[in-house]
Amino acid sequence: MSTTPPAQRRHRRIHPAWWVAAVAFIALLAAAGFRAAPGALMVPLHADFGWSMSSMSLAVSVNLLLYGLTAPFAAALMDRFGIRQVVAAALALVALGAGGSVLMTASWQLLIFWGVLIGLGTGSMALVFAATIADRWFVARRGLIMGILTAGSATGQLIFLPPVATIAESTGWKPASLLIGIAAMAAVPLVWFVLRDHPSDLGVLPYGVADASTESTTEPEGDTPTKAESAPTTPAERRGAGAARRAFAGLFFAARHRSFWALAIAFAICGATTNGLIGIHFIPSAHDHGMPASTAAGLLAVVGIFDIVGTVFSGWLTDKFDPRILLVAYYTFRGVGLLLLPWLLSDTVHPSMILFIVVYGLDWVATVPPTAALCREIFGDNGTIVFGWVFAAHQIGAAAAAFAAGAVRDAFGEYTYAWWGGAAMCVIAAVLSFAVRRRLIDDRGEPATAEAAA
Repeated sequence: MSTTPPAQRRHRRIHPAWWVAAVAFIALLAAAGFRAAPGALMVPLHADFGWSMSSMSLAVSVNLLLYGLTAPFAAALMDRFGIRQVVAAALALVALGAGGSVLMTASWQLLIFWGVLIGLGTGSMALVFAATIADRWFVARRGLIMGILTAGSATGQLIFLPPVATIAESTGWKPASLLIGIAAMAAVPLVWFVLRDHPSDLGVLPYGVADASTESTTEPEGDTPTKAESAPTTPAERRGAGAARRAFAGLFFAARHRSFWALAIAFAICGATTNGLIGIHFIPSAHDHGMPASTAAGLLAVVGIFDIVGTVFSGWLTDKFDPRILLVAYYTFRGVGLLLLPWLLSDTVHPSMILFIVVYGLDWVATVPPTAALCREIFGDNGTIVFGWVFAAHQIGAAAAAFAAGAVRDAFGEYTYAWWGGAAMCVIAAVLSFAVRRRLIDDRGEPATAEAAA
């Protein structure tokens, strides 16, 4: 018979929030299977159907656009229908889009499968899903959980891209697309049986909240919650229609201030130079230079490895330095990389290309922590909603760049001008980031000078 007191057994029990976070990570990872896949599938699709890069890029642009525009309303959908219902449906849409694409016979069908279905599915599970899990289930360790869940997309790219590219190159694009669909559907049962809307659904408090009558978790060092933070949000407090109204109100509020437009345009350039350019067109461009698609996919997967490192380190730096200076540095390094890329691409992997991959990986989403921090500093309680719209701008930029780069390739037979255009945009993003004013704006739209950021 165990002699461990009941209080200690409860003290040691794994809090359900960690299981919820683990399944959320798996769901984000499964949905991310398609994020980098278009770059690996465009070359074999072109070989099979003769479709132009611009027509295929248009489908990817629709995907990226819907991914961004759906994100601000994802929280409203989850409030209205429930987290597991929305996430399970989103994964099913991704699976339908990836699996159904094997039946395509015309390029317009790519707009439906790749663009609309997968765009809506992944958009319903964007960063807002990660933020919802972190906010509802955690009081302590919220930053850590947000960082881990954000890395889910990078991990998905790392896991799926090499096998997808290898299968597409050796067997064909259809088995590769089916692999993505199967992975998305495999996560649905886990989501359905483990995810819940609120800790109260399982009779517990959020992780990090101590109760006089139960010790479901240890009180963590640091991250001490305030009374307002400790109060769990209930469905009655956050109805779907109310969340949608808050989303639009946040946009109208932020749009009156120049700092919002500076952040939004800079983050749109961030999306253009990551998801739009490198994420979609690096593999086809490397293939133009004689590099096997599987090798190029492996390099892009390495970007995912350093992306995780760079994001975590950027979050640490954001706590210590002016976020604007960090953004200037990130965009400058990215611009230099894009400027040099035409001379780095070749039929083999060489040290200078590896250096580019490492630097670009560290820089990939390192912009997220300082951008989110500036939204909080400037817009206060509205910061999360404002960041949702700034993220939408990120995807609009990605969509525009994905299509434009494909059009450049069709017009000039190479991607050089697309890379140089991205480098020029990075200069603009660096200037805009430095010009952001770090003054807290109150709910009336006036500077809150007494609480202004340093």
